[in-house]
Amino acid sequence: MSVKILDGKAAAEKVLAGVAERANALTARGLTPGLATVLVGEDPASHVYVGQKIKKCQAAGMVSVHVPLPATITQDALLAEIHRLNRDPRVHGIIVQLPLPKHLNAEAVLLVLDPAKDADGLHPSNQGRWMQMKSWKDVLASGVALPCTPAGVMELLRQNDIPIAWRRAVVVGRSSLVGKPLAMMLLAADATVTVAHSRTEKLDDICRQADILVAAIGSPKFVKKEWIKRGAVVVDVGMNRTAEGLFGDVDFAGAQDVAGAITPVPGGVGPMTVALLLQNTVQAAEKQLL
Repeated sequence: MSVKILDGKAAAEKVLAGVAERANALTARGLTPGLATVLVGEDPASHVYVGQKIKKCQAAGMVSVHVPLPATITQDALLAEIHRLNRDPRVHGIIVQLPLPKHLNAEAVLLVLDPAKDADGLHPSNQGRWMQMKSWKDVLASGVALPCTPAGVMELLRQNDIPIAWRRAVVVGRSSLVGKPLAMMLLAADATVTVAHSRTEKLDDICRQADILVAAIGSPKFVKKEWIKRGAVVVDVGMNRTAEGLFGDVDFAGAQDVAGAITPVPGGVGPMTVALLLQNTVQAAEKQLL
């Protein structure tokens, strides 16, 4: 059986092309969408991620407002920066790159963010709004900012014509960033969803039941070939940097032998996250002109 590679780079470029078209239309009406990136400290990986977001933002014809802050910044000073960006008319979307230094409370930072400028789609008010909706169609039509990585997974499945309704989905991982919201999105799209995690009993047996298997547990090569149902769609959200290189949460080499479709790492879900971030931002700018 030949496995289909779900190309996140190609899918993300389609999303970004739409973002650029919408951004240009807004600029023609006198409003250029702006994304603020807040980076605290000197974490090398965070610098790379923020740099990618700035580059894609500028390529789409959007304004990039970068706010580098020292690792020693106090909680109050960081909150003051967020309040300032909330008031900045150039800014329609704000992201605070995680993780933050240990002395800072990320949840408190998220709560002071203006929900209308929530480019990451992680503010509780936005999460609460779309999770109350019955169908995925309603969620998309609502215009609520969605968590970028889970929404990117849903868009990647859509572009590859992978059916979700009436299928069994297993999400391995229960984080508020990926696992929980993605499970709710799949449920809204009429999948039957199981959420599993590292402490789930007989995890391998549960994974083998999945038509769509999502690995978002943060452990390199955690999901083995033997855990995958033949022909299943495997979505690897993991991004684990090790001494041997960059690996996902799935043993990709083995999984290719049994999966019907699979996302690579890198080049799978990662590019979709950035694309949906910019889509959230241009959508927020469009709302200002309604």
